[in-house]
Amino acid sequence: MRRVEHVMGFPVSLRVDDPDVSEGAADAVFAWLRDVDARFSPFRSDSEVSRLDRGEVAHVSAGLSEVLDLCEEYRVATGGAFDVRLPARGLDPCAVVKGWSVQRAAGLLRAAGARRFCLNAGGDVVVAGGPWTVGVRHPEHADRLCTVLALTDGAVATSARYERGDHIIDGRTGRPATGLLSLTVVAPTLTEADAVATAAFAMGAEGVEWAAARDGCEVFAVDAERRVLRTAGLPVAEAGKVQGSASV
Repeated sequence: MRRVEHVMGFPVSLRVDDPDVSEGAADAVFAWLRDVDARFSPFRSDSEVSRLDRGEVAHVSAGLSEVLDLCEEYRVATGGAFDVRLPARGLDPCAVVKGWSVQRAAGLLRAAGARRFCLNAGGDVVVAGGPWTVGVRHPEHADRLCTVLALTDGAVATSARYERGDHIIDGRTGRPATGLLSLTVVAPTLTEADAVATAAFAMGAEGVEWAAARDGCEVFAVDAERRVLRTAGLPVAEAGKVQGSASV
């Protein structure tokens, strides 16, 4: 089963290799992601996030409470570099919502009996039942890869400047984070991979070591001086050893 839809402002592609998994499982995944977008998008004036930011919500939902708790966890862990409440900007928890919601979607697939699948949300990927290969885009050349990763079960997320420019702000300074060109994190879940990648990127060059010290995280980064930094346990693919593929 294969499906691609545009949700949450980016393409989401799903591949399920289990023949007994019905189209209903894919329907549930995309319905969940559309619901998350409607409730948590800071770009929708009627979303729960926007209404909370305007002081119109007295009690947040359980889902948003979980997301905000994660945001606070990473704010504290980065010394304020990662902050979803920047001065002169509205509440924007997207850096956590994306990975959190897609990981929940992967849970829906597993509950439906899927054992081998790849869910790619705008370049952030969660896979199960590998082997899978995940290509990491070169930060300066869209038609090249920096590295290719091999995964069985887990997630990969990249934060970079090549798609949206200097959009990640260092909350400690209020200025764009420019110490890195790209930073990729491999982690057991996309909830962690996505949040750690963004938080580390906001920290700049020091974020590489910070991300690498997180339990279960492996890192591949290119700094502003074009130096490649990687952890020893990064699961780099060996030619001829893997079959499925996805790109970041």
